[in-house]
Amino acid sequence: MKFLVDAQLPVRLSGFLCDAGHDAIHSSSLRLGNRTSDAELRRLADAEDRTVITKDRDFRDSHLLDGSPRSLMIVSTGNIRNSDLLVLFEAHLTEILSLLKDFGLIEMTGRTLIAHTSPHGS
Repeated sequence: MKFLVDAQLPVRLSGFLCDAGHDAIHSSSLRLGNRTSDAELRRLADAEDRTVITKDRDFRDSHLLDGSPRSLMIVSTGNIRNSDLLVLFEAHLTEILSLLKDFGLIEMTGRTLIAHTSPHGS
């Protein structure tokens, strides 16, 4: 699976996903780095069939209103240590991948994963 990790999340998350066999990039590796606009991140994700992983709720709004990005994972854990976030991803990666095959929008809280039905597909 292909991912684009947004600026509010650690670069280590994209590294973890790559180590798990996925194609993951962090916004900091793009030409404009973490200054890349949300619109450009959405365009890139859709063009390259990537799931955006973010804490930014603006992506949820654009997904629900415009269908872009087509695939989105919102991290709603609040402020937690990066190491704790990586533990959550490691513990739930199989379920995350499974949900992303069927749903265009999923959300990770500190306790669970939530699959959301969106008006633009799954």
